[in-house]
Amino acid sequence: MTLVLSICFGGLTSCVSPKSVVYFQGKDLRYSSDNITQNYVPTIQPNDLISVVVGSLSAESNEIFNFANLFTTSSMNYSTTGGGSRAQSVGYLVDHEGNIEMPLAGKINILGLETQVAAEKIRKCLQTYLREPTVSIRTLNFKVSVMGEVNNPAVYVIPDEKITLPELLSLAGDMTIYGRRDNILIIREENGKREYARLDFTSRDIFRSPYYYLHKNDVIYVEPVKARLTSTDRTMQVLPLVLSSITTLTVLVFNFLRI
Repeated sequence: MTLVLSICFGGLTSCVSPKSVVYFQGKDLRYSSDNITQNYVPTIQPNDLISVVVGSLSAESNEIFNFANLFTTSSMNYSTTGGGSRAQSVGYLVDHEGNIEMPLAGKINILGLETQVAAEKIRKCLQTYLREPTVSIRTLNFKVSVMGEVNNPAVYVIPDEKITLPELLSLAGDMTIYGRRDNILIIREENGKREYARLDFTSRDIFRSPYYYLHKNDVIYVEPVKARLTSTDRTMQVLPLVLSSITTLTVLVFNFLRI
Protein backbone atom coordinates (compact mmCIF):
# COMPACT_ATOMS: atom_id res chain seq x y z
CA MET A 1 0.00 0.00 0.00
CA THR A 2 2.85 2.36 0.84
CA LEU A 3 4.38 1.72 -2.55
CA VAL A 4 1.13 2.46 -4.34
CA LEU A 5 0.62 5.69 -2.39
CA SER A 6 4.19 6.75 -3.08
CA ILE A 7 3.81 6.15 -6.80
CA CYS A 8 0.48 7.95 -6.98
CA PHE A 9 1.41 10.99 -4.98
CA GLY A 10 4.79 11.17 -6.63
CA GLY A 11 2.99 12.32 -9.74
CA LEU A 12 1.73 15.38 -7.91
CA THR A 13 5.17 16.93 -7.49
CA SER A 14 7.92 17.76 -9.91
CA CYS A 15 11.63 18.29 -9.54
CA VAL A 16 12.59 21.85 -8.66
CA SER A 17 15.92 23.22 -9.80
CA PRO A 18 17.87 25.01 -7.03
CA LYS A 19 18.49 27.89 -9.43
CA SER A 20 14.77 28.55 -9.65
CA VAL A 21 14.39 29.16 -5.91
CA VAL A 22 17.74 30.59 -4.75
CA TYR A 23 17.74 34.39 -4.37
CA PHE A 24 20.36 36.91 -5.52
CA GLN A 25 22.52 34.54 -7.53
CA GLY A 26 25.84 35.80 -8.81
CA LYS A 27 29.47 34.83 -8.98
CA ASP A 28 30.40 32.01 -6.63
CA LEU A 29 32.74 34.08 -4.49
CA ARG A 30 33.12 34.27 -0.73
CA TYR A 31 32.99 38.06 -0.95
CA SER A 32 32.06 40.57 -3.60
CA SER A 33 30.74 44.13 -3.64
CA ASP A 34 28.81 46.46 -5.92
CA ASN A 35 28.44 50.21 -5.95
CA ILE A 36 25.00 51.50 -4.95
CA THR A 37 23.86 53.19 -8.14
CA GLN A 38 20.36 54.28 -7.20
CA ASN A 39 18.35 55.38 -4.21
CA TYR A 40 14.79 56.47 -3.59
CA VAL A 41 13.82 59.58 -1.68
CA PRO A 42 10.03 59.95 -1.29
CA THR A 43 8.53 63.31 -2.14
CA ILE A 44 5.15 64.75 -1.23
CA GLN A 45 2.45 64.18 -3.84
CA PRO A 46 -1.26 65.00 -4.22
CA ASN A 47 -3.53 62.92 -1.96
CA ASP A 48 -0.75 62.30 0.55
CA LEU A 49 -2.00 62.35 4.12
CA ILE A 50 0.67 63.84 6.35
CA SER A 51 1.09 64.69 10.00
CA VAL A 52 2.62 68.10 10.70
CA VAL A 53 3.87 68.31 14.27
CA VAL A 54 4.62 71.88 15.36
CA GLY A 55 6.58 72.83 18.46
CA SER A 56 7.42 76.23 19.93
CA LEU A 57 7.82 78.09 23.22
CA SER A 58 4.03 78.46 23.47
CA ALA A 59 2.16 75.25 24.27
CA GLU A 60 -1.20 76.90 23.65
CA SER A 61 -0.16 78.03 20.19
CA ASN A 62 1.17 74.58 19.37
CA GLU A 63 -2.27 73.07 19.97
CA ILE A 64 -3.76 75.30 17.29
CA PHE A 65 -1.49 73.84 14.64
CA ASN A 66 -1.43 70.28 15.97
CA PHE A 67 -5.18 69.76 16.20
CA ALA A 68 -5.14 67.57 13.07
CA ASN A 69 -2.64 65.25 14.74
CA LEU A 70 -4.49 65.11 18.07
CA PHE A 71 -7.87 64.06 16.71
CA THR A 72 -8.28 60.61 15.21
CA THR A 73 -10.68 58.88 12.88
CA SER A 74 -11.50 55.24 12.25
CA SER A 75 -9.78 53.80 9.21
CA MET A 76 -9.01 50.47 7.61
CA ASN A 77 -6.37 48.51 9.46
CA TYR A 78 -3.93 47.29 6.82
CA SER A 79 -1.99 44.48 8.44
CA THR A 80 -0.90 40.88 8.00
CA THR A 81 -4.34 39.76 9.09
CA GLY A 82 -6.18 42.23 6.84
CA GLY A 83 -9.40 43.96 7.77
CA GLY A 84 -10.51 45.54 11.01
CA SER A 85 -10.20 49.18 11.93
CA ARG A 86 -7.80 51.38 13.82
CA ALA A 87 -7.48 54.95 15.04
CA GLN A 88 -5.53 57.19 12.71
CA SER A 89 -4.66 60.86 12.94
CA VAL A 90 -6.80 63.09 10.77
CA GLY A 91 -3.63 64.72 9.45
CA TYR A 92 -3.33 67.22 6.62
CA LEU A 93 -4.45 66.08 3.17
CA VAL A 94 -2.38 67.36 0.25
CA ASP A 95 -4.76 68.64 -2.44
CA HIS A 96 -4.42 68.10 -6.19
CA GLU A 97 -2.25 71.23 -6.50
CA GLY A 98 0.12 70.13 -3.73
CA ASN A 99 -1.21 72.46 -1.01
CA ILE A 100 -2.08 71.93 2.61
CA GLU A 101 -4.07 74.47 4.59
CA MET A 102 -2.90 75.27 8.11
CA PRO A 103 -4.45 77.57 10.72
CA LEU A 104 -3.41 81.24 10.35
CA ALA A 105 -0.79 80.42 7.72
CA GLY A 106 -3.37 79.40 5.11
CA LYS A 107 -2.34 77.38 2.05
CA ILE A 108 1.25 76.20 1.81
CA ASN A 109 2.46 74.47 -1.33
CA ILE A 110 4.74 71.50 -0.64
CA LEU A 111 4.30 69.56 -3.89
CA GLY A 112 7.33 67.49 -4.87
CA LEU A 113 9.31 68.35 -1.74
CA GLU A 114 11.06 65.88 0.52
CA THR A 115 9.55 65.80 4.00
CA GLN A 116 12.54 67.58 5.56
CA VAL A 117 12.46 70.34 2.94
CA ALA A 118 8.69 70.70 3.34
CA ALA A 119 9.08 70.91 7.13
CA GLU A 120 11.59 73.73 6.75
CA LYS A 121 9.29 75.62 4.39
CA ILE A 122 6.38 75.33 6.83
CA ARG A 123 8.63 76.36 9.72
CA LYS A 124 9.53 79.59 7.95
CA CYS A 125 5.86 80.30 7.25
CA LEU A 126 5.04 79.86 10.94
CA GLN A 127 7.75 82.20 12.21
CA THR A 128 5.27 85.05 11.88
CA TYR A 129 2.98 83.41 14.47
CA LEU A 130 5.34 81.42 16.72
CA ARG A 131 8.61 81.99 18.52
CA GLU A 132 11.36 79.58 17.51
CA PRO A 133 9.05 77.05 15.87
CA THR A 134 10.07 73.51 14.96
CA VAL A 135 8.25 71.33 12.44
CA SER A 136 8.40 67.62 11.64
CA ILE A 137 6.45 65.83 8.92
CA ARG A 138 5.54 62.19 8.44
CA THR A 139 3.45 60.55 5.72
CA LEU A 140 0.50 58.61 7.15
CA ASN A 141 -0.71 56.75 4.06
CA PHE A 142 2.45 55.30 2.48
CA LYS A 143 1.16 51.84 1.65
CA VAL A 144 2.06 49.03 -0.75
CA SER A 145 0.19 45.86 -1.70
CA VAL A 146 1.52 42.34 -2.19
CA MET A 147 -0.55 39.49 -3.56
CA GLY A 148 -0.23 36.10 -5.18
CA GLU A 149 2.11 33.35 -4.02
CA VAL A 150 3.24 34.84 -0.69
CA ASN A 151 2.42 33.53 2.76
CA ASN A 152 0.73 36.72 4.00
CA PRO A 153 -0.76 38.72 1.12
CA ALA A 154 -2.03 42.10 2.35
CA VAL A 155 -1.81 45.87 2.10
CA TYR A 156 1.05 47.12 4.28
CA VAL A 157 1.35 50.64 5.70
CA ILE A 158 5.02 51.61 5.83
CA PRO A 159 5.82 53.92 8.77
CA ASP A 160 9.38 54.60 7.58
CA GLU A 161 8.11 55.90 4.21
CA LYS A 162 10.77 53.82 2.50
CA ILE A 163 10.92 50.10 1.79
CA THR A 164 12.65 47.75 -0.66
CA LEU A 165 11.12 44.81 -2.48
CA PRO A 166 13.05 42.22 -0.37
CA GLU A 167 11.85 43.94 2.81
CA LEU A 168 8.23 43.85 1.69
CA LEU A 169 8.40 40.17 0.75
CA SER A 170 9.90 39.48 4.17
CA LEU A 171 6.94 41.28 5.79
CA ALA A 172 4.65 39.10 3.69
CA GLY A 173 6.27 35.93 5.05
CA ASP A 174 8.34 35.33 1.90
CA MET A 175 7.18 33.65 -1.30
CA THR A 176 5.68 30.18 -1.17
CA ILE A 177 7.46 27.31 -2.85
CA TYR A 178 5.00 27.77 -5.72
CA GLY A 179 5.95 31.42 -6.30
CA ARG A 180 7.73 32.23 -9.53
CA ARG A 181 10.83 34.06 -8.39
CA ASP A 182 12.14 35.09 -11.80
CA ASN A 183 9.11 37.06 -12.95
CA ILE A 184 7.73 39.22 -10.13
CA LEU A 185 5.34 41.87 -11.42
CA ILE A 186 5.34 45.43 -10.04
CA ILE A 187 2.55 47.82 -10.99
CA ARG A 188 3.24 51.49 -10.37
CA GLU A 189 1.11 54.58 -10.98
CA GLU A 190 2.96 57.88 -11.17
CA ASN A 191 2.81 61.08 -13.19
CA GLY A 192 -0.42 60.14 -14.90
CA LYS A 193 0.68 56.75 -16.23
CA ARG A 194 0.68 53.14 -15.11
CA GLU A 195 3.91 51.15 -15.39
CA TYR A 196 4.37 47.38 -15.44
CA ALA A 197 7.79 45.94 -14.62
CA ARG A 198 8.97 42.38 -14.10
CA LEU A 199 11.94 41.55 -11.86
CA ASP A 200 14.08 38.46 -11.50
CA PHE A 201 14.54 37.81 -7.78
CA THR A 202 17.08 35.05 -8.43
CA SER A 203 19.57 37.56 -9.88
CA ARG A 204 21.61 40.24 -8.14
CA ASP A 205 20.66 42.60 -10.95
CA ILE A 206 17.56 43.37 -8.89
CA PHE A 207 19.67 45.64 -6.68
CA ARG A 208 20.28 47.92 -9.66
CA SER A 209 16.65 48.07 -10.71
CA PRO A 210 14.70 51.36 -10.39
CA TYR A 211 11.94 49.20 -8.87
CA TYR A 212 14.12 47.89 -6.03
CA TYR A 213 12.83 50.72 -3.82
CA LEU A 214 9.06 50.63 -3.74
CA HIS A 215 6.95 53.75 -4.18
CA LYS A 216 3.68 54.62 -2.51
CA ASN A 217 0.74 52.51 -3.76
CA ASP A 218 2.92 50.02 -5.63
CA VAL A 219 1.29 46.64 -6.24
CA ILE A 220 3.47 43.52 -6.21
CA TYR A 221 2.18 40.27 -7.69
CA VAL A 222 4.00 36.95 -7.36
CA GLU A 223 2.61 34.65 -10.00
CA PRO A 224 2.44 30.87 -9.50
CA VAL A 225 4.59 28.35 -11.34
CA LYS A 226 2.88 25.99 -13.75
CA ALA A 227 2.99 23.16 -11.22
CA ARG A 228 0.75 25.20 -8.94
CA LEU A 229 -1.82 25.75 -11.67
CA THR A 230 -2.03 22.05 -12.52
CA SER A 231 -1.64 20.53 -9.06
CA THR A 232 -5.36 20.67 -8.27
CA ASP A 233 -6.33 19.03 -11.55
CA ARG A 234 -3.67 16.37 -11.15
CA THR A 235 -4.80 15.69 -7.61
CA MET A 236 -8.37 15.16 -8.80
CA GLN A 237 -7.10 12.82 -11.50
CA VAL A 238 -4.88 10.75 -9.22
CA LEU A 239 -7.14 10.64 -6.16
CA PRO A 240 -9.63 8.15 -7.66
CA LEU A 241 -6.72 5.87 -8.55
CA VAL A 242 -5.41 6.08 -5.00
CA LEU A 243 -8.81 5.27 -3.52
CA SER A 244 -9.30 2.40 -5.96
CA SER A 245 -5.89 0.98 -5.10
CA ILE A 246 -6.59 1.21 -1.37
CA THR A 247 -9.93 -0.54 -1.84
CA THR A 248 -8.35 -3.32 -3.91
CA LEU A 249 -5.56 -3.86 -1.39
CA THR A 250 -8.04 -3.90 1.47
CA VAL A 251 -10.11 -6.62 -0.26
CA LEU A 252 -7.01 -8.69 -1.02
CA VAL A 253 -5.76 -8.45 2.57
CA PHE A 254 -9.20 -9.33 3.94
CA ASN A 255 -9.46 -12.37 1.64
CA PHE A 256 -5.93 -13.46 2.54
CA LEU A 257 -6.67 -13.33 6.26
CA ARG A 258 -9.83 -15.39 5.78
CA ILE A 259 -7.75 -18.10 4.09
